[in-house]
Amino acid sequence: MALTFYYGSGSSFAWKVWLALEHKAIPYDLKVLSFDQGDTRAPAFRAIAPRGKVPTIVDDGYALWESTVILEYLDEAYPERPLLPKSLQDRATVRRIAAEGESYLGPLIGELVRATLFRKGPADADVFADLHKRLDEELPRFEAMLHGDYFANALSLADLTVYPAMRMIRRVDERQPGEDWGKHIPTGLAAWMKRIEALPYFERTIPPHWKS
Repeated sequence: MALTFYYGSGSSFAWKVWLALEHKAIPYDLKVLSFDQGDTRAPAFRAIAPRGKVPTIVDDGYALWESTVILEYLDEAYPERPLLPKSLQDRATVRRIAAEGESYLGPLIGELVRATLFRKGPADADVFADLHKRLDEELPRFEAMLHGDYFANALSLADLTVYPAMRMIRRVDERQPGEDWGKHIPTGLAAWMKRIEALPYFERTIPPHWKS
């Protein structure tokens, strides 16, 4: 029985799970839920995921939500092409980088998206100035965490966690050109992003509504 993957287009949390499923070549049935149409609030979905959040997976009748936990589950349930290193300390490092991505980078990018793509009214110059400053402080920290081509030499759940947040910076520039938020991405991180985008399955995971 194929795993069922409940996904919302544009969710960075859902994107990292999609990348993991493709990397590990796990057969899955993709269910794309619409935020605008209230699919995540539907009783049928709430019966599976009581909080109504994506991503959610159902694997052989077992429902699981929370993206980081899903990645850990997939790595244990489907050990081929692992996303966690063998060394105890290397695993801890990968988990730490992923946690920093969710705790610091993710919320910062969320603020950027709300101040640009989802704002109502004119741009706030003071908010923009603060975001520029904080991106210049935060992104070099992640560049310094790179070790080899990825965060742990080989592709890991740290890469899959950090990439979707980083890609949202460019998405903002694509939707609202002119402010050039991408200028804050250090050269090392930019090269790392290209390596992720060169993965053979990457194109299949691009948020569907970005292609329209």
